Amino acid sequence: MMNRFTFLLCFALVFLNCKGQQTKNAPVGKQEVTNNNIENYCFDTQVLLEDIKELSSDAYEGRRTGTQGAEKAKNYVIERFSQLGAKPLGVKYEQPFQFSSFGKSYEATNILALIKGTESSQGYIVLSAHYDHEGVKNGQIYNGADDDASGISALFAFASYFKNNPPKHHVITAAFDAEELGLKGAYHYVQNPLIPKESLKLNLNMDMISRSANNELFAIGSRYYPQLKPAIETFKGLGKARLLIGHEGLDKGDNWTNSSDHAAFHKAKIPFIYFGVPDHEDYHKPTDDFERIDHQFYKDAVQTIIRVFEVYDAMPL
Repeated sequence: MMNRFTFLLCFALVFLNCKGQQTKNAPVGKQEVTNNNIENYCFDTQVLLEDIKELSSDAYEGRRTGTQGAEKAKNYVIERFSQLGAKPLGVKYEQPFQFSSFGKSYEATNILALIKGTESSQGYIVLSAHYDHEGVKNGQIYNGADDDASGISALFAFASYFKNNPPKHHVITAAFDAEELGLKGAYHYVQNPLIPKESLKLNLNMDMISRSANNELFAIGSRYYPQLKPAIETFKGLGKARLLIGHEGLDKGDNWTNSSDHAAFHKAKIPFIYFGVPDHEDYHKPTDDFERIDHQFYKDAVQTIIRVFEVYDAMPL
């Protein structure tokens, strides 16, 4: 484990390195900001918002696994990965799989892309989010803007960032299917990783990161993997997003250890950090729409997660 002085030095170096390559973006709409407002981002904030707006539009019919809406979402994710230079992890982007849930059979597809690192001996970091949601119920479309078009669009922001800031570790950007039906896509991938499982060093999972009533962005996982804790304790977040440790079964809050796709990695003893926000009034409701997200918080949350990634990428995992 890296000592605290070495960690802080490493953090300062990666922070300055990325800062020197940021591109200033025009502000989007009138958003409440803090005194610690971010002027420059490591990604195009306008494109981030365009991606989440597109994926959470009615055209995708709630992206329920096995539906035409999910197929359309799959094609959009593949197109964006390709545009951003993220190559297929395997022969192609798709990793199809089948499963049954409550007596119904499903055909599902994970989407797996690869950004090669500069130091191949370092292994792989998996950045994950899920592109499925609840679909259409009683004639109402559950668009799932926060859950989890926000995480998928953040994957695109990462891929864009890597074009000018290549990682040391190889990075797998994983858009999992069937999270809402029991984390099926993540479990299938961990059991069939397409690379030696022992080379998977870390999972950073993003599920619901675009709005928070108290501007809280929680990082879950360091209770189990203490070597990952300094990056979160020392780095409190950027702008409107306050990075906190919690929901690990040690406080009065809900335990999120097994609440999303990171659980599959944890069960396989692969270290993880899950980034997410508390449930809100639109959680798993047809009102989880693009119009309800907090633009400023979302941009700052993605920037924060990229900063944390930078520190982990510089560490021997």
